[in-house]
Amino acid sequence: MAVTALAERAADVYETRVAFAVGRRVGPAVVRNRVRRRLRAAARELDLPAGAYLVAAEPAAAALEYHDLRQHLAVAVRRATS
Repeated sequence: MAVTALAERAADVYETRVAFAVGRRVGPAVVRNRVRRRLRAAARELDLPAGAYLVAAEPAAAALEYHDLRQHLAVAVRRATS
């Protein structure tokens, strides 16, 4: 999983935006949508700093349990924001 982050610099903009890129290599539409829903839920649980994030899922994300997926997302966000 890869996360690209762009931190908000404007003083009056304090919103967090997250986009998900789940390509066809991940699996059929049902699998891609499930991965996207699980990533969206995991991103809501994380306390993301204000900014814009692009989360790109790899094919292995479809086979991960939710808590593992959330952990991978947390690590990727940490790397992208540091």
